[in-house]
Amino acid sequence: MASTAFKIQGMDCAEEIDVLRKELGALPGVENLSFDILHAKMTVRYAPQTLRPEDLIVAVGRTGMTALPWREEERTAAVSLRRWTQPRELLTVASGIALGSGFIVHVLSAGLRAAIAEGVAVPLVAKALYLAAAICGVWFVLPKAWLALRRLRPDMNLLMAIAVIGAVAIGEWFEAATVAFLFALSLVLESWSVARARRAVAALIALSPPKARIVCPKDHCEELVDVAKVAVGTRVIVKPGEKFPLDGTISKGSTTVDQSPITGESMPVSKEVGSAVYAGTINRFGAVEFVSTKPAGDTTLARIIRMVGEAQSRRASSEQWVDTFARYYTPIVMALAVIVAVVPPLLLSGSWSQWFYQALVLLVIACPCALVISTPVSIVSALTSAARHGVLVKGGLYVEVPSRLRAIALDKTGTLTEGKPAVVRVLPWSGHTERELLEIAAAIEARSEHPLAHAIITHAASQGITPKPAADFQALKGKGATAVLNGQAVWIGSHRYLEERAQEDPQMHDTLEELAQSGTSAVVVGKDHHVCGVIAVADRIRPQSRAAVTALREAGIRHIVMLTGDNQGTAEAIARQTGVDEVRAELLPEDKVKAVEELVARHGAVAMVGDGVNDAPAMARATLGVAMGAVGTDAAIETADIALMSDDLSRLPWLVRHSRRTLAIVRHNIALSLSVKALFVGLTLAGHASLWAAIAADMGVSLLVVANALRLLATRSSQGTTSHA
Repeated sequence: MASTAFKIQGMDCAEEIDVLRKELGALPGVENLSFDILHAKMTVRYAPQTLRPEDLIVAVGRTGMTALPWREEERTAAVSLRRWTQPRELLTVASGIALGSGFIVHVLSAGLRAAIAEGVAVPLVAKALYLAAAICGVWFVLPKAWLALRRLRPDMNLLMAIAVIGAVAIGEWFEAATVAFLFALSLVLESWSVARARRAVAALIALSPPKARIVCPKDHCEELVDVAKVAVGTRVIVKPGEKFPLDGTISKGSTTVDQSPITGESMPVSKEVGSAVYAGTINRFGAVEFVSTKPAGDTTLARIIRMVGEAQSRRASSEQWVDTFARYYTPIVMALAVIVAVVPPLLLSGSWSQWFYQALVLLVIACPCALVISTPVSIVSALTSAARHGVLVKGGLYVEVPSRLRAIALDKTGTLTEGKPAVVRVLPWSGHTERELLEIAAAIEARSEHPLAHAIITHAASQGITPKPAADFQALKGKGATAVLNGQAVWIGSHRYLEERAQEDPQMHDTLEELAQSGTSAVVVGKDHHVCGVIAVADRIRPQSRAAVTALREAGIRHIVMLTGDNQGTAEAIARQTGVDEVRAELLPEDKVKAVEELVARHGAVAMVGDGVNDAPAMARATLGVAMGAVGTDAAIETADIALMSDDLSRLPWLVRHSRRTLAIVRHNIALSLSVKALFVGLTLAGHASLWAAIAADMGVSLLVVANALRLLATRSSQGTTSHA
């Protein structure tokens, strides 16, 4: 099988995708079709022995659209403001000029009242100009209308073509030209609305600089090269104020980085040697050198852009409803138009020309243009806005789900907590100071690879303590370690190791038991003759966890439960600090799946929030799977339905509110579209509607629903969220 990609000029909404699927899907040899609306891209898998790319281009041409070979730079190039230089736009302008010119000639020849009155002869020149306006207006509509007629699948293109041709047939030249122009203009505006969403995604593409300043391996000089040519493992220099061109790891220097373009974090993040950096983020202060870890096409930013584009194929339920509605609605309206044209003249002695005209009006106002474009533009805007705020939604299907959530299950480690141990208390005993206790512990742990050792070393460094060299280091598996410091034997270990050494007294025991009940790990430090003290280490909760849980409850989430494999004591301690409603501890992955199933049975729509890897089975079983801290974690992005690109739980209540706002806008748009149509259907049946008023009303509604949908692009991350301290 071969695969070829095309750029499709004129593919701006789901209707055109449906037309392409029907036309190309019927070709022998076509195995699969995929579409990316945001980049107007179509990819075809086909049998090369049966089909050629030229055959596919011809088939696209039959739909009224144009296929061009895809160039990859079209994805990465920044999208500029749409200019009126495309064939559709040029013909729309020509239609408007011809309409205006014809109307001026008409008025000058017969006067204003006569020009707009019925039954008055239209001058030949005006007729020619009106006809030119009509032809220019429907030029790109006619192939689609013919395709719809040939397949017996009436759509809005067929409705418009019949209305224009019918108006010309009964001598309504001005009406025909006006309908053609206004419909062409509405299609241009629809195209512009999608381009507006495309520009928002293009802003993501423009985040990554096209060039990288690399260090040449031979002579160590600096050279600017295209990011696409930078190999993994290359040393790259980034100066203050510049953007990181690729993902990588800091190898020299330290700085603070603005990661908001990728993660939505409001505060800069400190970076030092060993820290990960991401393409598109901004180096705030120091000049640094990093080693690239991914090629340009596989950076976190590139994956975000690619998945936002792919998300358009996963359609929301409201989009599917609109498509189904339009599929039945259009034939019903055409049948009603026939009845309006025939029944009054036959049974009520009405005028054939008058009721044929009213039937044409009915066809025009029944055009589901505003209804069809209202939902996809809303969904695209919502997806793009979420991506700009560090929330990667996998498709329109998942934009709507958060609005229906009634319960949320949260993993503990890495979700409610930071996922790494840190020193929370230092308790010196036997006359020692905190500094002395930390100096002894750091000297021993400097040789250890244990996570608790790393937490103690980090805390000691924050207090300005540099570990002193210790001799005769010996690790005691599962217990602790011993060493010699300044000629004295010292040790570090667990509560159990303290008991084995028989150096514990009742007061120490009570303190250590209290620490265990609070969810901390006690690291005891001592010498041969006395205990120096204890260092309490725990996985700290995220600063925003409690506020985020409160905000979720305020957003209407009825039940918030924590699922963890940790022990019951630690889990309950974290639950008290965060305010969750229920705790389920000591769970295996299969136990988490059962817990989620119980929540779904009890509450209906349930989200599972985890790290995207260990919690994958539970996330898959939930109504919605959400991955925390997906930056740099390929598996997290691939596993979840939604990925929070930063470690910021406040994005969850923001996501719930954003989803509800999106759904509200979709419903408002649908209600407005149908209400205006119902009004004009009533006016038409009463004989009080005109063609130009019908199309003007339809275009006006189209503008309103597009403008309403594009408001989602301005959604602020601060709405309904906690502060990013």
